[in-house]
Amino acid sequence: MSTQLATRLVVLISGGGSNLAALLEATRDPAYGAQVVAVGADRPSAAGLDLAREAGIPTFVERVGDHTDRDAWDAALTAAVDGHEPDLVISAGFLKLVGDRFLAAFGGRYLNTHNSLLPAFPGIHGPRDALEYGVKVAGATLFVVDAGIDTGVIIAQVAVPVLDDDTEDTLTERIKAAERVQLVEQVGRLAREGWRVEGRRVIVGG
Repeated sequence: MSTQLATRLVVLISGGGSNLAALLEATRDPAYGAQVVAVGADRPSAAGLDLAREAGIPTFVERVGDHTDRDAWDAALTAAVDGHEPDLVISAGFLKLVGDRFLAAFGGRYLNTHNSLLPAFPGIHGPRDALEYGVKVAGATLFVVDAGIDTGVIIAQVAVPVLDDDTEDTLTERIKAAERVQLVEQVGRLAREGWRVEGRRVIVGG
């Protein structure tokens, strides 16, 4: 990956876009090394689309229900993202699983963040499952998406202590805060230094 030009990011969202907002703030600094060139969503009501529009960034929406089946949706999403020629695609609260066509087009370049220390507690209830299990440390994982459920190669992890009085909501919010910082830091690092995937490792720089 060339580090001479700003790394082009397409960010996919489904909701309010707090991670998107953090990335947009970071990319205002040219030294960050990346720029958001488009924001896509799976629903027109995603509030993060307004953040992108206010920043003058192109947006697109691909609803599953607007297509004959998931394969057709996956093909349309792939084409929409590819049209913006991204170096990295970031799932920032994107709640849809992409298909084989998307992964073939963006393999090794599609990143997601999960609210547990993978491989522990995959799936949609990471903080709840961590609390129920009784772990003392939870956290967030940034990883390269593959065809499995939260099984991709890990880029970075951040630990968040579990407090005795934590509820699912309080733990979730503290993980979100740490997750957001990690996402911004690591995307910038990948953009500035370059990366490659070797087996179960992401090699940054060099």
